[in-house]
Amino acid sequence: MNMKIALLAGDGIGPEVIDQAVKVSNAIATKFGHQITWTPALTGAAAIDAVGDPYPDETHAVCEAADAVLFGAIGLPRFDNDPSAKVRPEQGLLRMRKKLGLFANVRPTFTFPSLLDKSPLKQERIEGTDLVFLRELTGGIYFGKRGREDQGDTAFDTCTYTREEIVRLAKKGFELARTRSKKLCCVDKANVLETSRLWRETVQGMEKDYPDVEVSYELVDAVAMRLVQWPNSYDVLITENLFGDILTDEASVISGSMGLMPSASIGNENALYEPIHGSFPQATGLDIANPLATILSAAMMFEMSFDLHEEGTLIRKVVDQSLADGVVTEDLANGGKAYKTSEVGDYLAGLIAKA
Repeated sequence: MNMKIALLAGDGIGPEVIDQAVKVSNAIATKFGHQITWTPALTGAAAIDAVGDPYPDETHAVCEAADAVLFGAIGLPRFDNDPSAKVRPEQGLLRMRKKLGLFANVRPTFTFPSLLDKSPLKQERIEGTDLVFLRELTGGIYFGKRGREDQGDTAFDTCTYTREEIVRLAKKGFELARTRSKKLCCVDKANVLETSRLWRETVQGMEKDYPDVEVSYELVDAVAMRLVQWPNSYDVLITENLFGDILTDEASVISGSMGLMPSASIGNENALYEPIHGSFPQATGLDIANPLATILSAAMMFEMSFDLHEEGTLIRKVVDQSLADGVVTEDLANGGKAYKTSEVGDYLAGLIAKA
């Protein structure tokens, strides 16, 4: 198969972890007889520094022409620490999602047998956890009307949703649930928020079209609590943008490190794959960042964008082996030998070649 993939390394450790995902993907391509054409493009702070725009038109054109987008990380402290900055890296990420129509963020959370003791939660609570959040990505409070009043002393952010936005996200959730354990949880705040009442009403109206899926409805604060009490009681969860942003970060620590969890942002025509972690600027250039989340994001890319499940399975298999063998970066070394980012990538590529 011939694949055209846009490569958006971004900021901080983004280029370093992306390099390892490319290394592993190329090993997979060689192993299975595929051809990958990588097209790099600028985004985030790197794009602001180069052209003054965090998501230039040229980058958008590269993404639209590609079969999939592999993305690193975005953001730098010099923007975070400047409240007056007019142009920010994160604006590029929001615009990219909107322009590419990436309305569904797919965020799995799962555990690794060799890392159960690395989680901040008790082993008996997390063992067997395998859940997926679908977070709505292009609506809600992040895209609503906002501003200041009363000479700047009053601020407001507006959360708005349309039924159409909810339906298209919920449809993805129902379809995913059908491929798993046929359990779907809609997360909202319907006891307080009108947008949440629209979410619940809309999903309830869709239940008849998916009679084989068991649907539950839970308030966001209850889910936040249960995620650390009984995470393995969940399977597929759907929710709006802000709730999903917070809950998926909470869920990510179940595995033991944010450097382990992949994600996908999908629409009707485009798909982007990225690690859930940020740009970790303190580690930039030190070759110490954990590349596994980006590499597992590439596994999701092979499966979801190209229907290449054997390839995705092999990537996850060698990742499991590297963890069991202790070939890990310093965040997982726990006093043992800490391998460099590039060494982990080399090890995984070598395992693929021998498989």
